[in-house]
Amino acid sequence: MAYPAENSGVINTKLKKVFTMNPIYQMLQLQQQLNDATNGKGWEGGITKNAKEINWRRCIYMESCELIDSYPWKHWKSIDAPANTENAQIEVVDIWHFVMSLALEDFKINLKGDIGFLANEIEKIENFSTLRGKNSINSNAKEIIIHIEDMLRAIFAHKSSFKVMEKFFNIVVDVGLNIEELYTLYVGKNILNQFRQDHGYKSGEYIKVWNGAEDNEVMHNLLQTAPHIKPDELYHELQRVYESL
Repeated sequence: MAYPAENSGVINTKLKKVFTMNPIYQMLQLQQQLNDATNGKGWEGGITKNAKEINWRRCIYMESCELIDSYPWKHWKSIDAPANTENAQIEVVDIWHFVMSLALEDFKINLKGDIGFLANEIEKIENFSTLRGKNSINSNAKEIIIHIEDMLRAIFAHKSSFKVMEKFFNIVVDVGLNIEELYTLYVGKNILNQFRQDHGYKSGEYIKVWNGAEDNEVMHNLLQTAPHIKPDELYHELQRVYESL
């Protein structure tokens, strides 16, 4: 199904409902809003409102290093340590922010289409179907790291945003997520990112460790306790915990 331009007059109530129910479309919309708020309008040109260069590919490979550290890859240290699968899922969601941003930038500056069209094209990626079912966590750390490095090769070779996304979807499956679970965690992290920005993240005033746990873990635990919590309710719950520090 091809999505028409969002500002055209042909989107009827039924199509608007499809947009609302489409998790890819919703996540792209949220990412656009977060980037607009954090970096300023026109960030797709590669510069923030504070005149800082934006490099989404660098963001992806730096976060990928943190993802690799969720696994016992070091031959000289803790060789029998279990994988930190909960942290791996959070790191994957962090990478997803930047993968989407890369695609949003690509489609905007190259005039490929609006967010609705982008969402439709993402669902056509060959391995996207693997996100529709229930996925189990891959216990083969070596294989997961190979998949991460496959994505990094696409980054360093300046492959298209869709080629990067295709490689990324293999990693999503590896950490045991499907599209609904990716959406839930993404919305949680998106709200946390907004919360950070509202509480002095850029200025350095923000407290990231809450009673011995990183805010990422607090957010993840809140979602596990109340998986159907609404975004504004999650924000208020984060506010309640933060104010109690």
